[in-house]
Amino acid sequence: MGRNTRKRRTPLATKVIAGAAALAIGGGGLVWANFYASAHEKNGGQNATKSGQAQVATINCPDVGQKLTKVPRKARWGVARELAQLDRQITEAYSRLAETRQAQAGDANYVDNAILGPLKDKRRATLDRIGINIKRAGGQERDLGRFAPCQGVPAEQPGGGDGGQNDGGQDGGGQGNEQPPADNGNGAAGPFAEDFIDINDVQPNSRDLQNGLAANGDTGSTGSFTTECGVNENNLFNSDNIIVAPGVDNGAHHTHDYVGNQSNTAFASDDDLNNAQTTCQNQGDKSTYYWPVLRLQDGTQEFDANDLGGGAEGNVGRILKAQQAEMKFVGNRTTDVVAMPKFIRIITGDAKAFTNGLANANTSFSCTGFEDRQVTDKYVICPEGSQVVRTSNFQSCWDGQNIDSANHRDHVAFVQPDGSCPQGFQAIPQLQVRLVYDVPAPTIENGQIKNPYAVDGFPEQLHKPITDHNDFINVMDEDLMNQVVQCINSGQDCE
Repeated sequence: MGRNTRKRRTPLATKVIAGAAALAIGGGGLVWANFYASAHEKNGGQNATKSGQAQVATINCPDVGQKLTKVPRKARWGVARELAQLDRQITEAYSRLAETRQAQAGDANYVDNAILGPLKDKRRATLDRIGINIKRAGGQERDLGRFAPCQGVPAEQPGGGDGGQNDGGQDGGGQGNEQPPADNGNGAAGPFAEDFIDINDVQPNSRDLQNGLAANGDTGSTGSFTTECGVNENNLFNSDNIIVAPGVDNGAHHTHDYVGNQSNTAFASDDDLNNAQTTCQNQGDKSTYYWPVLRLQDGTQEFDANDLGGGAEGNVGRILKAQQAEMKFVGNRTTDVVAMPKFIRIITGDAKAFTNGLANANTSFSCTGFEDRQVTDKYVICPEGSQVVRTSNFQSCWDGQNIDSANHRDHVAFVQPDGSCPQGFQAIPQLQVRLVYDVPAPTIENGQIKNPYAVDGFPEQLHKPITDHNDFINVMDEDLMNQVVQCINSGQDCE
């Protein structure tokens, strides 16, 4: 498969393969769970007894970018680069975590002393630079140092210190010898069998995340506008994120698909985007639509198998190109919509939802023929003849002033349960992205998933489906945006 032409740095580290047990997410935070119980029960044939020191599965650090809601505009570029540095530090620490399992087994304090301690020191220095950037630009001084410490997430379910048995624990073992599996059996740190669900086991209309609400209905502004931009036939891929990490190479730490704008790299200015080529049939739409690629972990050595953002950071296997990519703009159930401002940036979903919790989780998985069944925290297994569907409904309320915000979220909002926008926000066209993939159905044998598919992600997020996300920058010309608004407000379905 092709790639974008900008040369990627060759990593010095070997491919990160994490030994990791998984966590489930619920109630807005982390819920401890061991996803290996069935595998151990079937393969080990023994009751597991919890040892004193379970090994750490992954690393959980405060998401500083989401906490910086007030950053002066003059400081945002510098702050974004420092936030990207924090991400690099976590990735490097996670790599050390994955590569030092033997040392961890022999030293109960190894992770704290050799990984989390140095990580804290590096983060504190970076946070200090963020504070200096903000203060120099006239912002309020803040105590960011409290966000420096990170936690190690253990591989087994804590037993509350009672020393009793844990049916989901690792087999046997004495102090410090509990080792998470080396990988998921496919050479990657997730996903695992428990990250998948048969679509027949998903209850219809059960997805209840507020973020997943479609803004439109059969009242209000009922029209739509669909833009045809292809499925990345040009093979434009990179691991940048122009919204979150402008000017930073490999700012996403995972590979993105791009349709629409063809100049989308971390180094593109608004002028670059405005003057770019586009894959959209309507040449007035130079918007950039991008999302993490979906991969089949079948052993394929992709073009980025040795690159940062790819195999060097645990994103392995064959990139699956969507068979269909539908970008559709719809209205609001209670009112007309107003035009989106040019260059507005919108992110839906959260690439770090595994450790951040559910607050910004969005997107869903389903199967063709079963799209009344949507699930956010599982990948779906579809029956023969059915294809995997990824759906993202974007925020559709705008503060009327800003095209971006310090945390890239506060300038937009989701509709409220009744379909109206929060006070101070006005309705804009809601972007709905529907991606359809022809994915070989994975199988589960003895508690292990064979040939799974997964979205690319930050390595410490263990390829959890809850981390799926989608990104958009509006680069429609004024005439086309006015046409979008007119179609939606008049109840027409336009293309």
